[in-house]
Amino acid sequence: MRPARALTTTTKAVTVALWQPARLPQGFRELWCQEVHSLQELSKLRARLRATLTGSPIVVHPEREHWSERLVLIADELTSNALRHGGSPVATALSRLSDRWLIAVSDSSADVPPAPAEGRDPALGGFGLYLVADLSAAHGWHLERGEKKVWAVIEADDEERTA
Repeated sequence: MRPARALTTTTKAVTVALWQPARLPQGFRELWCQEVHSLQELSKLRARLRATLTGSPIVVHPEREHWSERLVLIADELTSNALRHGGSPVATALSRLSDRWLIAVSDSSADVPPAPAEGRDPALGGFGLYLVADLSAAHGWHLERGEKKVWAVIEADDEERTA
């Protein structure tokens, strides 16, 4: 087992490397953009994403893992982070390029970069940015016209896995 000090140093290095500034990927076509004003509105955002991705606003086969649920989870994490830690307005945009999907969440707190949790009791949460990094094919953030945009790309696959 590593001593706590070494773990903290390693965690900081991983955290810095994990969320580097990076411009939005090019070539994607925006399908829609939705302002979100409160955490209570996240369920509407999830339903809209599911309807766009699968044709149904609900999970039709909860016993199966579908790629679209990874995108819904990523959007939920990034949007809830913007609502909790960013400035209003918060907007979530969905874009597509072939079988690649882009979620981009903007807020007005350009002075607060995404910061994954460090040295925190796991029971207190704060691991959404690690989850987004793990589930996405690419991710990053950048500043644009006084806004911070945090984004992630996921590749659609036709494979469904039974839970």
